[in-house]
Amino acid sequence: MAISDSIGDGLTKLRNASQALHPTVDLRASRMLEQILAVLKQEGFIRTYKTVGEQPTQRFLRVYLKYMKKRPVITELVRVSKPGKREYRKAAALPRVLRGLGLAVVTTSKGLMAERDAYRQRIGGEIVCYVW
Repeated sequence: MAISDSIGDGLTKLRNASQALHPTVDLRASRMLEQILAVLKQEGFIRTYKTVGEQPTQRFLRVYLKYMKKRPVITELVRVSKPGKREYRKAAALPRVLRGLGLAVVTTSKGLMAERDAYRQRIGGEIVCYVW
């Protein structure tokens, strides 16, 4: 059975593993998901990630989750833009998640980035997910 929304599936696995206090989680590899993980690592929501597997059909992204005082750093992860309904915003209308304590991942013409960076560069784009 094919997965129709690989990003949504990966974010759900990440959210569930974080809530279950797992040290790592394996996600199916895709370029978009790898870029999302790079933003999450840069913003301090995960420790690190690496590619596991040799063949392209059997590649996984192993994500090492981050915890503070035995509580997950990722409290919630919400997929905003879905395949059936895309969510686009201009730079001035980019959302601030939890008044700046959370993060919105935005795909722009200059690649994936946090909404703070997109706002500073005055670039709008598609809102992929919210993390807090």
